[in-house]
Amino acid sequence: MPPDGPVAAGRLTIREARAAEFERLGEITVEAYEANGDDLGDDYRAELRDVASRANACPILVAIDDGGRLLGGVTYVPGPDSPMSELEHDGEAGIRMLAVDRDARGRGIGRTLTVACLERARREGRTGVALYTRPANHAAQRLYETLGFVRDPSRDWEYEPGRWLWAFELGF
Repeated sequence: MPPDGPVAAGRLTIREARAAEFERLGEITVEAYEANGDDLGDDYRAELRDVASRANACPILVAIDDGGRLLGGVTYVPGPDSPMSELEHDGEAGIRMLAVDRDARGRGIGRTLTVACLERARREGRTGVALYTRPANHAAQRLYETLGFVRDPSRDWEYEPGRWLWAFELGF
């Protein structure tokens, strides 16, 4: 298997997204972020839906079940020179917009997608992976911490007064 080819995880396949999946992945991503109670605003909602633009800049990994159903996806940011970069330092990759379909949550799909990004970063010789999450997204924080990520408050971002993104990092 080529290093960036499909990876099967039980009855789940992780691979790069196809154009025909972009619209559905955009819907899944908006729904997942709204389910966290986020007040997205129209501009960010449009950005989350716009998988095609992200795919032009970065690899988008998706999880597909054995029936071909799209279960979730994540944007893999290959480094700080990427147009999708937000917080990556030299040598680091990033993870953005991880989302799992509401009917597929709790089955380890978010973990599998995250691990696929970590494996890709290691194959590419990255020194680690960085990401943001919202302070209230406790499920995501638990997931990242179980994979070895630690908080890095020095990279937290107050994107609007009183509204924060918390930084997490994992060094290799």
